Amino acid sequence: MTEYLDVNRANWDERAPAHAASPDYHVEDFASDPAYLSEVVRFDRPRLGDIAGLRGVHLQCHIGTDTVSLSRLGATMTGLDFSGASLEQARTIAERAKASIPYVQSDVYAARDVLDGEFDLVYTGIGALGWLPDIRRWARTVASLLAPGGRLFIREGHPVLWSLDYYRTDGVLAISEPYFEQAEPQIYDEAGTYVSTESEFQHTTTHEWNHGLGEIVTAVLDAGLTVTGLEEHQSVPWDALPGRMHQIGGGENQLIEKPERLPHSYTLQARRLGN
Repeated sequence: MTEYLDVNRANWDERAPAHAASPDYHVEDFASDPAYLSEVVRFDRPRLGDIAGLRGVHLQCHIGTDTVSLSRLGATMTGLDFSGASLEQARTIAERAKASIPYVQSDVYAARDVLDGEFDLVYTGIGALGWLPDIRRWARTVASLLAPGGRLFIREGHPVLWSLDYYRTDGVLAISEPYFEQAEPQIYDEAGTYVSTESEFQHTTTHEWNHGLGEIVTAVLDAGLTVTGLEEHQSVPWDALPGRMHQIGGGENQLIEKPERLPHSYTLQARRLGN
């Protein structure tokens, strides 16, 4: 099961510089405007509420633009990611944004071993869970990081969206990929990436897993957390179905035809109770 880490890390390592250079990540805006927030965190902000003074960790933070944004909302943030190249970009972005954020390189499952203390906020953003083979182990890791009263906040692409056939051109939304977690990964070979770039890549293979919404919620509950919110959204912050989606503002994309038939993304919140 360690092969997936090596394969996926090579993919992310290669793409990190291209992502930082792409206008889609707005690195120059972070450097020039001390109030600038990522579009993802702007979407999350009404649900996050006041996080000023909280000690937070952003798991699978990639190049850290959302981490910087959470820091700008007043949280004392740490970022964690398994890609050294991604963290190299994250440190440069944080420096340019004048944000003091320590970044730690680690597989997410080993987060408890490499991070000190407990956290008031564990944040996981869009496009993270699909790289993990075991959602129950992830939930146990999150619970181990939270201080009593601490909160998990995750917005993620909906598992129904992840299970669709992206290559259909007839307008039909067809489920062709697993909805439920499988022991073996789905192996994909994609030459490009999800942002605008002219870069070409050599590492094109990824190993990915879907996790049903019920599996995710049950894993969080079984880890001892109390679910405090679950909201499904009719938008997602990338062009998930090219040719069938349009931008609706704020970096969000939505199905053009009858968007109400597709859960695009969701926000899940949970707390660790106790003293």
